Amino acid sequence: MSEATIENEQAEGLDTLNDERARRLVTRMSYIEDGVNPYPEHSEVSDYVVDIDAKYADLGDGENTEDIVKIGGRIVAKRGQGKIVFVVLRDTTGDIQLFCRINDMAESDWTLLGQLDLGDIINVEGAVVRTKRGQLSVAPRQIKLLSKAVRPLPEKFHGLSDKETRYRQRYVDLIVNEDVRDTFRKRSAILSAFRRYMEEDGYMEVETPILQTIQGGATAKPFITHFNALDQECYLRIATELHLKRLLVGGFERVFEIGRIFRNEGMDLTHNPEFTTMEAYRAYSDLEGMKELAEGVIKAAARAIGLDGAILYQDQEIDLFGAWPSRPMTEIVSDVLGETVTMDTSVEDLAAHAKKHGIEVKSDWGPGKIIAEIYDEIGEDSIVNPTFVCDYPVEVSPLAKRNEEDPRLTHRFELVIAGHEYANAFSELNDPVDQAERFARQMEEKAEGDDEAMEYDEDYVRALEYGMPPAGGIGIGIDRVVMLLTNSASIRDVLLFPHMRPEGKKKLGASASAAGEQPVQDDASSSVYAPNKVPTVDYSKIAVEPLFEEFVNFDTFCKSDFRAVKVKECVAVPKSKKLLQFTLDDGTGEDRTILSGIHAYYEPEDLVGRTLIAITNLPPRKMMGIESCGMIISAVHEETVGEESEERLNVLMVDDSIPAGAKLY
Repeated sequence: MSEATIENEQAEGLDTLNDERARRLVTRMSYIEDGVNPYPEHSEVSDYVVDIDAKYADLGDGENTEDIVKIGGRIVAKRGQGKIVFVVLRDTTGDIQLFCRINDMAESDWTLLGQLDLGDIINVEGAVVRTKRGQLSVAPRQIKLLSKAVRPLPEKFHGLSDKETRYRQRYVDLIVNEDVRDTFRKRSAILSAFRRYMEEDGYMEVETPILQTIQGGATAKPFITHFNALDQECYLRIATELHLKRLLVGGFERVFEIGRIFRNEGMDLTHNPEFTTMEAYRAYSDLEGMKELAEGVIKAAARAIGLDGAILYQDQEIDLFGAWPSRPMTEIVSDVLGETVTMDTSVEDLAAHAKKHGIEVKSDWGPGKIIAEIYDEIGEDSIVNPTFVCDYPVEVSPLAKRNEEDPRLTHRFELVIAGHEYANAFSELNDPVDQAERFARQMEEKAEGDDEAMEYDEDYVRALEYGMPPAGGIGIGIDRVVMLLTNSASIRDVLLFPHMRPEGKKKLGASASAAGEQPVQDDASSSVYAPNKVPTVDYSKIAVEPLFEEFVNFDTFCKSDFRAVKVKECVAVPKSKKLLQFTLDDGTGEDRTILSGIHAYYEPEDLVGRTLIAITNLPPRKMMGIESCGMIISAVHEETVGEESEERLNVLMVDDSIPAGAKLY
């Protein structure tokens, strides 16, 4: 099928949608003109599909009852004509057939039935019957329109472009996809199971402020907002930790909070700027107590949605209900390197291992930092079954309590399953002098430009000075647990309304100028055509590399296979600040994966659906353990900003009418 044909079909589909919507609006007006309110206040629903199915499971084929039910729901299918019409009605518990017969209904109800459209919400009163073909049904006696749907339901809801629409229009996604509704039912059950488990274990649920005046409890970039009543800048919280530990000082022994956290950072398959955590703190406990808590609450949540034994997550079998071992970080790193390393291994040897795996090592890094980097890059991904990774080096856990036996290590663990972190726990620091010194060091880092560093929380230090008992604390990522237990690949699949770029943003750059449009000034990253940089307009500040003077043989050049490729999917590579992973249609019928270090300039959603240029015949190259088969072509130049020069990058994008696989000459 040609691109022109596809575009024509899309245009025809839009026209059809507009025509259908216009027709339904006319129908709506005709109801009103006839004195019928298409959106009445009162409805009568006393029965639900799931209960009807259970109660009449033994009703024989062709049997009728005189049992009257009153149900409400949305019409999702309709067929038949003449004296019998079949309608499928969906309520919150399931679907049921309406076996509509002209002799059972008043003339006005039969007329209304003929006017109803897919998507309309109705009230039905009728008898329960089973048709001769064995279909349990309700035979309506009365029908009442409760809500006229003026926009038709989609006929198909699949594919990449529709995936974006599904997230943006979640209400439609929920209407047409039972598996999506099931995911969010399970999410609700998982949250309920967390609460029940914690309450049964003696924990008290509390609520702490979302608006905070001090950035603390984690190292993350915050959202900033203005508190008008106090004329004060506030942060949306990046953690609940410091307020919860104040409650331990106040005398509560076990507290927890399930709440929203906000971090003004990137988005990928496992990260969203707004997410849900459970943080819990228990006085007179430690890491071992937090291990019991993590294992107990996650297993309870799994059982609450019917899981038992091994589970499947993204084609990996995970022994969720077996024993959850504890392993030192150095042991995991030793396994992936095939050679024993410890905190006593020389920096030179560790750096050599790191460089062998493409990990850049800085000159001021000690052994703990290098071991942690190797673990982050290749060690964590090797873990499949639930594992408590312990003995984190102090270099990467500056706020954790030191291990008394080896002060180079800390009392901390992360729970890792299928290569991802699900929980982070500490034996909590309760020395006020030590805490004050660590806050001071964080302030020094902030002064040096680290916008993720914590601020000095004077009140929290004052609270510790009154004395906080030894305690264990843990944070569990609820969204990731839901992903695991529902076998969902993306965090967006388990968020009812994930963040999306606004619809209808104008283009930036040359394409906008040619169309006479004004660039969007608020944020250049909002355009799918432009990177996270201000569009270049002052060419006097631009510097480009000199052209290559060396002669290149034409035959050699022609061996580079430049192709138009369409971006089917684009995600940030976990644990990499630079790399984006592209899934591309290169015209061969098989997906192509290419990694490109352009995350500083583009967010993944900027590029989905775009047509790019790539070299497709380069040998595969592993990056972060992922084979990259080709190279995305970008244009790079330097631009003067103030007194410094800064690199600017623009991915080469071409007209979307160019088909995937088209060769460049």
